[in-house]
Amino acid sequence: MGMIGSILSFVFGDGRNVLRETAEVFRENAEAGAERGVHIQTAAMESFSNEFRQTQRGRFDRVMDGINRLPRPMMALGCLGLFVSAMANPVWFAERMVGISLVPQPLWWLLGVVVSFYFGARHQAKGQEFHRSIAQTMQNIPVVVENIKEIRGLEAEYQDKNAAIEDWRRKQG
Repeated sequence: MGMIGSILSFVFGDGRNVLRETAEVFRENAEAGAERGVHIQTAAMESFSNEFRQTQRGRFDRVMDGINRLPRPMMALGCLGLFVSAMANPVWFAERMVGISLVPQPLWWLLGVVVSFYFGARHQAKGQEFHRSIAQTMQNIPVVVENIKEIRGLEAEYQDKNAAIEDWRRKQG
């Protein structure tokens, strides 16, 4: 028994498992890997959430947001107004279009650049707001998963005790 005990203590002794430790050199421990993955994902989500956290905004920021929302509707309504004015008073409309035709080409390019930058910046701000909402939604996933598990548990319990369903199942087969 001394020799068997020596062999076993060599392989499994001192509170260590030499076989497991040797195997982990060649193959990752799945449980430890999953735990590391959870920690990495949690850290990434917290970092993402902190990056896009909404702060309290002052009156000035709210007013500027309101002003920033005006150009697109004003341009759309202005274009529709031009169509209406062309039908209602063609001479007045023709006079305005002749005036626009006198605007030099470089000024049209400048207008195009200004409008492009405005809408590009607006697109970027909306994209960041979208990412912020995704981060907030992702934080709710564990709660949703637990709620689904509870609902499925209740569903299984309800189906087991429903006499009408049991009667229908017996009739079906």
